[in-house]
Amino acid sequence: MNTSELTETEADDLLRCICFKTGPPRTVGVELEWLVHDLHHPRLPVPHDRLEAAYAALRNLPLRSPLTVEPGGQLELSSLPAASLMECISTVSADLAAVRAALKGRGLALVGLGQDPWHPPRRMLRQARYDAMEAHLDRTGPAGRAMMCSSASVQVCIDAGYEEPGPLGFGRRWLMAHLLGAVLVASFANSPVREDRLTGWRSTRQANWSDIDPVCALAPPLEEPPRQSWAAHVLDAPVMCVRAEEGPWSAPPGLTFRQWLRTGLPRPPTRTDLDYHLTTLFPPVRPRGHLELRMIDAQPGDDGWTVPLAVTSALFDDPEAAEIAYRTVKPLAERAGSLPAPRNPLWRAAAHDGLADPELREAATACFTAALGALPRLGASPKLQDRVAAFSDRYVVRGRCPADDTPSPVPPKDIRI
Repeated sequence: MNTSELTETEADDLLRCICFKTGPPRTVGVELEWLVHDLHHPRLPVPHDRLEAAYAALRNLPLRSPLTVEPGGQLELSSLPAASLMECISTVSADLAAVRAALKGRGLALVGLGQDPWHPPRRMLRQARYDAMEAHLDRTGPAGRAMMCSSASVQVCIDAGYEEPGPLGFGRRWLMAHLLGAVLVASFANSPVREDRLTGWRSTRQANWSDIDPVCALAPPLEEPPRQSWAAHVLDAPVMCVRAEEGPWSAPPGLTFRQWLRTGLPRPPTRTDLDYHLTTLFPPVRPRGHLELRMIDAQPGDDGWTVPLAVTSALFDDPEAAEIAYRTVKPLAERAGSLPAPRNPLWRAAAHDGLADPELREAATACFTAALGALPRLGASPKLQDRVAAFSDRYVVRGRCPADDTPSPVPPKDIRI
């Protein structure tokens, strides 16, 4: 742990160095969040002590991917960086099979939905970090608790890209991630229900993300150089918590990390505090050396998660597909306007309408076609190619998304998230 005091200049330099680590795209990864429900009675909430006992048993499994628990008891399986798309899928699939079998033996099941459709948010983890996060997010309404305790996603991790410009350059990949991200939201929207009611949104999960804290979940300005923009965004974001040896991890309301550096109050911040502050920011694309795309709802079925992973990997790492995808999504910037993702009109339309939006449907169709052309070049198996093609035929070309398969539990009600 680095406990030496940090200056504002040092913090800015660190952020610029660590956020984008450039080079040829060589690795891919995925982080899979899952809701966990009772196998036979999914509408009944699972007691926390039952989940804790099941998760203790999972820790004895010989998994290659780290397994963690989210605040509401969701499970997250995070792959290690893989040298290829198929290596990533093979490793994670084996780990998931082991986890599913162990949970099934205890009458539990992993559920691929972006938002829990039945149960209100219940926090399972009682830690100072999550106490502080909950208190901070509660200031702007209930969306924060829903995000913490009731949501699940497929997060695709790709290398930042080359330092130089071009289809695989990190500057273009950064911009494309924020435009293609809306297309991915719309294509894979899978959370239309909350507390047994249709919300009116294809992706209630994404609607929640856009309505939590007005800074921590936003993208930085895209018109500025990525390193400069991200560093300024981090320093000007509010501090959720100041870690302490004893007592609550509270922070003065409105205190930004830059103000903390300048005042040294309530205590001088350190490099470790900066590292921790980064973990309390939830933009739709998070630069962590690599790029972490965080906008995709969890997908149904045992292998539904492989489709967004394959499509995203193909569109970023195959030069031909990357060029097509960039040309396809670049005009969407006009619709996005000056507001940051995910609060701009483009992202809100993606979450609300999915691929019923004609412009997003057209972009998705072109991007899926490009991805399908690229997958053989990336070494994708015929089975994976068929899975992506089936998804495209079932949803994309018809202007539909997985949320459209959800039977209406009650008459639709457009709910303010």
